[in-house]
Amino acid sequence: MTEHVVILGGGTGGTVLANDLADRLDTELDSGEVRVTLVNDDPDHVYKPVWLYVPFGQREPEDGRRPLSELVDDRIDLRIDRVTDIDTDAQRLRCREGRSLEYDHLVLATGSTLAPEEIPGLEDAGHNYYSESGAETLREELLSFTEGHLVLSVIGTPHMCPAAPLEFVFMADDWFRERGLREDVDITYTYPIQRVHGNPHIAEWAQPIMEDRDINVETFFNAEEIDPEADIITSMEGSDIDYDLLVSIPPHRGIDLVEEAGLGDNGWVDVDKHTLEAEAAENVYALGDTADTGVPNAGSVAHYQAGVVGQRLASEIRGRPATATYDGKTLCFIETGMDAASFVEFDYENPPSPAPPSQKLHWSKLAYNESYWLTAKGLL
Repeated sequence: MTEHVVILGGGTGGTVLANDLADRLDTELDSGEVRVTLVNDDPDHVYKPVWLYVPFGQREPEDGRRPLSELVDDRIDLRIDRVTDIDTDAQRLRCREGRSLEYDHLVLATGSTLAPEEIPGLEDAGHNYYSESGAETLREELLSFTEGHLVLSVIGTPHMCPAAPLEFVFMADDWFRERGLREDVDITYTYPIQRVHGNPHIAEWAQPIMEDRDINVETFFNAEEIDPEADIITSMEGSDIDYDLLVSIPPHRGIDLVEEAGLGDNGWVDVDKHTLEAEAAENVYALGDTADTGVPNAGSVAHYQAGVVGQRLASEIRGRPATATYDGKTLCFIETGMDAASFVEFDYENPPSPAPPSQKLHWSKLAYNESYWLTAKGLL
């Protein structure tokens, strides 16, 4: 009897896992003992870190898109479809137009979605670089912005790429300096807790850099409402900030199907943070942004977790105990300007210690972005 693994979501985690299983279960796939299906509602795979560079004219959105069919092993059954229901009791997915898909093992890699509508006025007033269209629109705004107050407001946490808000203000500061406009542009960074980043070690590292670069900081600022006519952000704490250009990190949510299936709140799956198994259902794993592990929503996390889930699934399919565990490993390059970057690596037990910014690390990040497509194919 053929065992069926279904992966829902063709982002970093889902794509890396599909190729990992194609390699790990090579014999079983060829003999027909195992079938792996990857379901995604878009024929393209999107590498979202490219969007940070689009507003500054360094990348185009299409640089972050490749057809999934070019990235996924030919032995993977790739289905471009939208799942409308997850029934974990029957181990069945329902797709649009009533089609169903039964599974023996399900992996949810459905990522994050933006929910700017949760903050009144944000959709009309705020720009972001967390979507293709947002990054392109912001590029046009930045090109015409020669003076005034630029505010970067982190409204939603957790969010994709936790370092990206810091990167944006560091890059914007440098970008305006290069154009001789920095004296005419004020930059303010807001964060919802009483430090500039969720991780205290990264916050301690970033704060002096922001002070040195004359980037204003407003911590414990939880945006509650935006007035697009008056260009004012009002916080839950009762303070206001005037802006001329607002760049926001909108609230993030997972997909509704997760909550509807009883797997977790806000679209995040409650999992064992070491095994990545869903707490509320058997034969279900989650990884990447979808898995509520407490680690950052970073692409490297999805990559490392995919390897763990791949090992565990292979063990289960072969009737062996699944012993692979995820230790919280995360690594991240952090741009500190247009030609310098830092680097951090940490896990559940070891805190981050950001490396001194250098041009070498900046080029290392750009090189990684280019080599990412080999990673997605399982070649790195």
